[in-house]
Amino acid sequence: MLKKLSLGIVIGAFFVYLSLRGIDLNGITAGLKRANLFFIIPFLCLMTLIQVLKSYRWGIIMKPVAKVDQFSLFAVTNVGLMAVIAIPARVGELARPYLISTKTGTSMSSALGTIMVERVLDALSILAVFFTVVMFTPLPPWLISGSIIFLFLVLAFLGLMTFLILKKEASLELLSPVLTLFPERWRFKLIRLTGNLIDGFKIISRLQSMCQLVFLSLVIWVIDAVSMYVLFFAFDITLPLSAAFVLMPIIILGIAIPTAPGFVGNWHFFCVLGLGLFGINKTDALTYAIVLHFLSIGIVVVLGLAFLPFNHFSLADIKNKFSMNSQEYVNPDKSHITQHITGLDK
Repeated sequence: MLKKLSLGIVIGAFFVYLSLRGIDLNGITAGLKRANLFFIIPFLCLMTLIQVLKSYRWGIIMKPVAKVDQFSLFAVTNVGLMAVIAIPARVGELARPYLISTKTGTSMSSALGTIMVERVLDALSILAVFFTVVMFTPLPPWLISGSIIFLFLVLAFLGLMTFLILKKEASLELLSPVLTLFPERWRFKLIRLTGNLIDGFKIISRLQSMCQLVFLSLVIWVIDAVSMYVLFFAFDITLPLSAAFVLMPIIILGIAIPTAPGFVGNWHFFCVLGLGLFGINKTDALTYAIVLHFLSIGIVVVLGLAFLPFNHFSLADIKNKFSMNSQEYVNPDKSHITQHITGLDK
């Protein structure tokens, strides 16, 4: 963990350097003083609404696995997203599966599967909004081609998830030659973990629920882009709404890079990069990036801390919980895949 944190800090520091290079620091100070604080209020309201919608959407994804009340979903979502911000190298992504599995008794690996479904929905929604804007806004070829490649990767992963849930037994059979490479004491654990993970994809097989989830995901990311647009007014940035829809995926792409806690550095660099595409000078762009980052991270941290007393966890807890899930008993006599692996050993 210390090595990952150190590497993340180094990468983050590099992005901070790139963001500050050639910047007029006095210009940033002046820009912050001129900011119209009135627009911060609607921005924070929109960000809070996004958190509510994300927790509601997760509840729909969780339904085939476990039914969870909305308050618990909202509390765990906020604490989990705060963990993503606070813990380096995306290790914080395991906080939500751990917390919800603790509350419901659901397998942690199944809960992790639901998070993977959520991430695919997010990626597809962001790309759908982006490509809609591209039809009306000229953008650099590298940005469009990179987005197309990413779209194909996401669609391929969604196709794999769909195959895994619709053909679960066949999928485990296909994995059996790989499982034979592991010591026997690990095989049953891997079978269990893989099976539970696939169970987290169950919502994909329910067409009506998926349509609802796609709609919710589009709404979430449209609101996110609108919130960025609202914040433009605080700095007298005269750009169209379409610019916010372009800026959003660029920032999300940037913070996907594992760096220092809080996405410090990469958030700012990619925000400046995105605004630069529309002719915003670097000093004004960084001023906007600083405030956008502070408010976006701040609302997540405040909500996370508010619910943290009811959702305690530690990295040791997560590790132990995951270990317990992997050690659940698998009856060799009732497992078709276990018999198949045994046959390969012979």
